[in-house]
Amino acid sequence: MIDLRRVQDLWRRCDVTVRDLPFALLLAAVSLLPASHGSGTQFEGMPTRPFDALAVLLTILQALPLTVRRRWPSVCLVLVSLGFALDQIGGYHSVATVALPIAVLSAGAHLERHRRVSAILVSLAYLPFAVALHRLGSTEEPAEFALFYLALVLVWGIGGWLRSTRAAEAERRSRIAEATRAAERTRIARELHDVVTHHVTAMVVQAESARYLTAAPERLDATLSAVTDTGRRAIADLRHLLDLLNPDHDTDVRTPSVGELRALVEQTGLAGQPVEFTEEGEQAESAGSAEFVAYRVVQESLTNALKYAHGARTAVRVRYGEKEITVEVSTDGSGSRAGSPGGSGRGLAGLRERVDALGGEFSAGRRSDGGFVVRASIPAGSPS
Repeated sequence: MIDLRRVQDLWRRCDVTVRDLPFALLLAAVSLLPASHGSGTQFEGMPTRPFDALAVLLTILQALPLTVRRRWPSVCLVLVSLGFALDQIGGYHSVATVALPIAVLSAGAHLERHRRVSAILVSLAYLPFAVALHRLGSTEEPAEFALFYLALVLVWGIGGWLRSTRAAEAERRSRIAEATRAAERTRIARELHDVVTHHVTAMVVQAESARYLTAAPERLDATLSAVTDTGRRAIADLRHLLDLLNPDHDTDVRTPSVGELRALVEQTGLAGQPVEFTEEGEQAESAGSAEFVAYRVVQESLTNALKYAHGARTAVRVRYGEKEITVEVSTDGSGSRAGSPGGSGRGLAGLRERVDALGGEFSAGRRSDGGFVVRASIPAGSPS
């Protein structure tokens, strides 16, 4: 059984000359049928001659150039116009004369360079053509010749409108594609920041602490083991992220959720950050993107605590409501930044964008006692 969709796809992939060829051949074939002789465009008063070998050549000259009407519109217009003029002067009046308005329309729609010059040259060529027809016996009035010319101008104008419409649509698609690429770059940067920064910060802090544990082998071994485990988790998360960014990824690529918060808190504790974790309410079976964003809020907040208040008491409070997930991460003002990497400022800005995208509320700032608190209210049930 023929797959019509595949045939259509193959046809669209063909060059425009291949796609335009069937119509040109069809027009030539119809024009050569005896029943169609003398049925084309005819200026009043011009004699009609029977078809002969020259008529066949003029029919082909008018019809076949339509094959390149989109590839080389100027060539098509010149050849068709020449064939039309000789057809009228010779008195054959072939059906192939309908190729002229098609060629004019195609030139108006697809001609990219020297449009104005081409229009002027064709217009200038029309004047001696009209004079020649008049001398050969045409009874058309000058106004009727002018009307025919204006009709061709209108066809050119329609082609120009089609061209501008096509260009505007291409520009719109280009802007959409650029905006999509920019959004995708932002999303990738945000994901890389969230995945890498937390683990690397924990590893740096743990490695820095190991310097002071050479006299306590057991604690040193535990700290180095924590660094190793953190590195492995970083690699695993990066692999999951790369799977997610792969256009051929499966739909079941894992993304973190609030159900993994306890493991995140434990990991932060191994890096030397005392964290109190509290959960209130019952976690919904499916809260959509809210779970993922809540996880990122806690992750980024704990990363900042490791960076800017290492060793300070940190409290994580997550409350599950019917319509939203509320997250609050507060850190005391005491602590050390020794050995911690500096920040880029992307973290909190990225969190605000994530929460705002789901219609939630986000705030982050210093407390009156010198600590720092991050709060987010995220509507649950948002589609993933």
